[in-house]
Amino acid sequence: MSTPQKFYITTPIYYVNDRPHIGHLYSTTIADIVARYHRLRGDDVFFLTGTDEHAAKVADAAAERGITPLEWADQNAKAFQDTFARLGITNNDFIRTSQDRHKEKVLQYIRGLIESQDVYVGQYEGWYDTGQEEYVPENKANEYEFKSPINGKPLVRKAEKNDFFRLSKYQDKLLALLQGQEVDGRRFDVQPEARKNEVIARIKEGLNDVPISRTGSRGWGIPIPNDPDQTIYVWIDALFNYLSTVDTDSRRGYWPAQVHLIAKDILWFHAVIWPAMLMALDKPLPALVYAHSFWISEGQKMSKSLGNFIDLEKIDHYVATFSLDALRYFLATAGPMGTTDSDFAEAKFIDVYNSDLANTLGNCFSRISNMTNRYFGGKLPKTPDNDRGLILLQEHGFSLTPMLSDERNAKIKALNIVGHTNEVFASIRAIDQYIEKTQPFKLAKDPANLPEVGTILYNCAEAMRIASILLWPIMPTKIEQLWHRIGCDHYTQALANNGPGDLNAWTQWGQLQPGTPILQGDPLFPRHQVK
Repeated sequence: MSTPQKFYITTPIYYVNDRPHIGHLYSTTIADIVARYHRLRGDDVFFLTGTDEHAAKVADAAAERGITPLEWADQNAKAFQDTFARLGITNNDFIRTSQDRHKEKVLQYIRGLIESQDVYVGQYEGWYDTGQEEYVPENKANEYEFKSPINGKPLVRKAEKNDFFRLSKYQDKLLALLQGQEVDGRRFDVQPEARKNEVIARIKEGLNDVPISRTGSRGWGIPIPNDPDQTIYVWIDALFNYLSTVDTDSRRGYWPAQVHLIAKDILWFHAVIWPAMLMALDKPLPALVYAHSFWISEGQKMSKSLGNFIDLEKIDHYVATFSLDALRYFLATAGPMGTTDSDFAEAKFIDVYNSDLANTLGNCFSRISNMTNRYFGGKLPKTPDNDRGLILLQEHGFSLTPMLSDERNAKIKALNIVGHTNEVFASIRAIDQYIEKTQPFKLAKDPANLPEVGTILYNCAEAMRIASILLWPIMPTKIEQLWHRIGCDHYTQALANNGPGDLNAWTQWGQLQPGTPILQGDPLFPRHQVK
């Protein structure tokens, strides 16, 4: 096994004003896939998600229900934790910003900012988006026609005394970092490229100092040190979760994070304010902020009033009908990782499910296991020359090179989950083409051809074994069922409880042993018939 590397990935922390929906599940599932891939490599992984709780609208929602903000936050934080556990998310920790372990660290960081003289008291007046709990610059407010670009509600004019962070001081450094330069020994990147360019263009317009506190919190939030009338602005409080969780004696080695995975609507805070504060505190910067786009539903923006909102009930419907792994696969391959929104449409889901999972992966494995049982009593046949078998398979389009090269790790590092998956499925289709061209089902009619048939089926089973390993991060449950049927339960055992794998060793050709039972069973993905 190669030397384990520390790998730290985070999701956004989610507002606790509602239950989880498809947007929350999407970010968290993508992060889970990346975390599982790094565990498969043998890396020392820390995967964080959690809830953002000190928003003013949390206190407002609690007051409407006649309960305390913490009671309301407890209810919804539990809904997130329960949902993620039920849907197989393997986060190592779940941070809540109302927890003392977070609040104590945030106070420490704010004191550090004050001591750095990058915080001062000033007067702020500007346009405020109450839904997003953020101030909007005058030029942007005018561009948005003084309405929230997120929910369309009117912006509010506010004036108050606040503590300000000298964001303007870091304009040149941020610009240099985003243009690919090293600054004070640090590097930092934002992807996709188009999102980074948006941030660069906005920085070039000029950075203003930003408020890091607010008034009128009604006791919900973290007080500014030595000024109990001021509460740390919810966005500043929230950003520090990525650091506070690992700023302990046992976890400090995980910082800086390799990936902050977020949605595009919170990019500015993560791409500009967050790295600037870290530089003020003389902390290392995260390697990558990746901002994905949104889901729409059936061609329209999601809306509860339209009835096209993908909520927990609909998510549970897809899991019950198609399986959790089918949902994970659809999210991974059809989701909005780029700069355009993606459509969560039932017809599209069914098409992807039948084409990729039922007809390609499931059918190919069924053919291998059925013919092995029919012609060799269910035991993997012996092949006279494993190397020759790989050559034969490669002649029919199967290639290990794109699956096992450094390009594989580069794709995952760049969060190119679609590119990774497409290559693996291309290899599975090549196995099918190999079966069609060699036609073992016809060769087997003559007993004299059984050695050749055995070679073909061994090649197919071994190629499927390698392809399945690379699909495990996306579809762990179904792939572990497949491993059981080909005598590879040791992979499942190694990866249990977030244990490390050994990707390089496991994907070497020729590891399936002749005589291994190849079990038949129900289809991994039964074809779905539309009623």
